[in-house]
Amino acid sequence: MVRQSERTDAYRAALGALGAAGLLYPCFCTRADIAAAASAPHGMAAGTYPGTCRALDRAERMRRMAADPFAWRLDVARAVAMAGPLVWHDAVMGEVEADPARFGDVVLARKDAPAAYHLAVTVDDAWQGVTDVVRGMDLFDATHIHRLLQALLGLPVPRYHHHPLLTDAEGHRLAKRTGAPTLADLRAAGADPAELAAALRAGRVPAGFGVAEA
Repeated sequence: MVRQSERTDAYRAALGALGAAGLLYPCFCTRADIAAAASAPHGMAAGTYPGTCRALDRAERMRRMAADPFAWRLDVARAVAMAGPLVWHDAVMGEVEADPARFGDVVLARKDAPAAYHLAVTVDDAWQGVTDVVRGMDLFDATHIHRLLQALLGLPVPRYHHHPLLTDAEGHRLAKRTGAPTLADLRAAGADPAELAAALRAGRVPAGFGVAEA
């Protein structure tokens, strides 16, 4: 089992490479700061960082880094210009042209952790020799950022398969936080294992559980 807590040196090395290329900057913004920027007139698109700390000069960055907690953000516009056009292949969507710029300057290392999701998954997939990534369509957009990081760090590009999600009768994604039934719940309720597996492959669960097709 690979634990991210044991991979901090690898994440630091990746951050160091990106930093040496001039693609990172420290971000001191809180969630409240970002929310306020989003709600301001002419604010950025939902979920996109406005680039507040990107504009800080070197002296101000150094002063604040010595006093305040900060995250590392990727200067995506600069990174895209350096990497050039990128594509990746998805078993469902076919060839996809990467468009990481629309997600803004993503966090690669949080204030409380040596690596955020985008950096950790990209570095760890390459280190483990992952050739095929199978995950839900809810993570499709993240792959645009991962493809950019792969290009910047000289990492191999796996094949992707983003599958549709199972949803409830209202079309909402099944999730633990909303009390959706787990596989254990379905088994305990008497679901036949073979029928359950066949139903899940077809994008549905057995009748009687109140779940619609994806």
